[in-house]
Amino acid sequence: MNSGPSGNESWPGRADLATGAASQNGAASQNGATVDARQRSYTWDDPAIAAEAARTLDGLSFFREIMSGRLPAPPIMATLGISAVSFERGKAVFAVTPAEYHYNPIGSVHGGVYATICDSACGCAVHTMLPGGAYYTSIDLDTRFIRPITSGTGRLLCEGTVDYIGTRTALARARLVNAEGKLFAQATSNCLIVRPGD
Repeated sequence: MNSGPSGNESWPGRADLATGAASQNGAASQNGATVDARQRSYTWDDPAIAAEAARTLDGLSFFREIMSGRLPAPPIMATLGISAVSFERGKAVFAVTPAEYHYNPIGSVHGGVYATICDSACGCAVHTMLPGGAYYTSIDLDTRFIRPITSGTGRLLCEGTVDYIGTRTALARARLVNAEGKLFAQATSNCLIVRPGD
């Protein structure tokens, strides 16, 4: 059994749920509750292909190649159902439509999904400003969760923009909003920049 949030509660694992008595519709019963299993599958391409191209292409060209389909998108996008919307110098925009598979144990989208899309928008916005051979890594990510997100929230856009870029570091921010512009999260990130010859 998996340990619950307090350390002494039990949450049923997948195997535990499967061993419950099946009803006519195929649901399993665990502790008197009926559980309807969901399933999701997805595919991704070899991430080494894009990583190799990132060593030579400038950042904006790199993302244009991904948008055109000539380079594969990072696997995390398929894992979380995130899509790239647009890239400009100093700006990256991603979209996600919240779904049940994003949920935490209390029935809303996990904070890690907010943080992941904000981190992607911040980091990729910085990457659009880098020359070929340079790369970045996030030093930190400060995320503010403004509103809860559920599968009924609808499509969200996350726009990352660069506030400052220097030789060694960059500062970017991201805003996660719905179609009406309502803010659901915001984040800032410091990135370390490694340039050719470093």
